[in-house]
Amino acid sequence: MNNCKVIAIANQKGGVGKTTTAANLGAGLVRQGKKVMIIDADPQGSLTLSLGVKNPDELDSTLANVMERIVEDKEFESGFAVLRTDEGIDLMPSNIELSGIEVRLVNEMSRERVLKTYVDTVRDKYDYILIDCMPSLGMMTFNALCSADSVIIPTTPEFLSAKGLEQLLGTINRVKRRINPDLKIDGILITMVDYRTRFGRGLESLIRQQYGKYPTVFNTVIPRSIRAVETTAEGKSIYLHDKNGKVAEAYANFTKEVMGDGKTRQRVKSSSELVR
Repeated sequence: MNNCKVIAIANQKGGVGKTTTAANLGAGLVRQGKKVMIIDADPQGSLTLSLGVKNPDELDSTLANVMERIVEDKEFESGFAVLRTDEGIDLMPSNIELSGIEVRLVNEMSRERVLKTYVDTVRDKYDYILIDCMPSLGMMTFNALCSADSVIIPTTPEFLSAKGLEQLLGTINRVKRRINPDLKIDGILITMVDYRTRFGRGLESLIRQQYGKYPTVFNTVIPRSIRAVETTAEGKSIYLHDKNGKVAEAYANFTKEVMGDGKTRQRVKSSSELVR
């Protein structure tokens, strides 16, 4: 599978639906017949929990062990540490041990490329590899951005979340200039929208105006719903937890946008165009 696309799902702010998006995009792609791996690059292991692993800290092998072997130049089998979930996703799990690896990377040669070394060994087996980043701009996030072909940025229609986009976009541009010149921004995904509030609707509009100069803001908007929150505790995607709900429908539409690679999306106007 030479056309594998590696997507980092990143935002340095927590609570924006990043992990929920990674899990449900992965499940949505599998439902479309795609071979998918998701890499949990967050020591909190939230994605690992979301995909049905009850006790991530009890796992014998995780992403931390893989990266440690790469740093130490030790061999490992291609399927090492990979778990197959009930929904057909291949998961590279994570737990708290990844925090130690991140600290160790600071003093390593080519420290931004350790995860890429692993991704390059498995990308011919998949149509999509998704990397769920930790909510910071630390070494693991840099590794994810170095490994990826593109980035999806979930954000909520809240003032501080929207404000934080500036810093993240600046980081992505630095990675593009210095480390990964082919890195692209697939788009900004607006999540947890409550259309009952005027403030939420206004900030969604502001995000679409302010960041229209970047490749796109996805047409799909993920609505706020307690059902989406429940999926983490259930260890299931939204398709199994509430298959007929509005969040499942939204993520199904978002999956089609991602697969369309921009063909089903509309480029929004930049701020300068909107004020003409």
